[in-house]
Amino acid sequence: MSPMHVLLVEDDAVIREATQLALERDGFEVTVAEDGISGLARYREQLPDVALLDLMLPGMNGVSLCRQIREESSTPVIMMSARADPIDVVLGLEAGADDYVTKPFDSTVLVARIRAVVRRMNRAEASTGEQPLRFGDLEVHRNGLEVRVAGQPVELTPTELRLLLCFVDSPGSVLTRDVLLEQVWDYQWGGDSRVVDVHVQRLRAKVGQDRIETVRGFGYKLKSSP
Repeated sequence: MSPMHVLLVEDDAVIREATQLALERDGFEVTVAEDGISGLARYREQLPDVALLDLMLPGMNGVSLCRQIREESSTPVIMMSARADPIDVVLGLEAGADDYVTKPFDSTVLVARIRAVVRRMNRAEASTGEQPLRFGDLEVHRNGLEVRVAGQPVELTPTELRLLLCFVDSPGSVLTRDVLLEQVWDYQWGGDSRVVDVHVQRLRAKVGQDRIETVRGFGYKLKSSP
């Protein structure tokens, strides 16, 4: 089996080289770029399995690069930020990133995040089922990995699809943020609930704002009827 291919876009040479070496030691194939414009070119040339993007990049920042990648494919994207500022985190996630890590990070944590985001994509692609699930005008075809609203196809990222599948598997049940972090992001040890909140907002924008309810103080639930 060929090694997993990671695109690393980082303008700091020290961080870029150290991260590349750490990933290669763990068996990844790594393509690097030092700015957003060359990062987009490398992405289009190489079509990596995962894109690892610094938030602050010259030429084209990480948010813009993530948004462009997301327009072209569902390749998993992990954002890297030197700050844990909520605005930075939310900007990256709203651009379509699947996850983020805050620098400085432990290489073992980064590797775990990369493997987890790829596992989520593979599980979404392997989801099976015979009959479409219907919730009002929302229709989910597990076997074809298709989602429709009012008969119109809806494009979801692998992470958004995993999130939706969690909801449709438990319609009407309240799913806490911790449960969603574990089931969708593989965060066995817990994680930042902003990841959940932003992805729920993105999912709502695609399947209907009223389809997924907020249960204040607990989490979210999918309406089991219109």
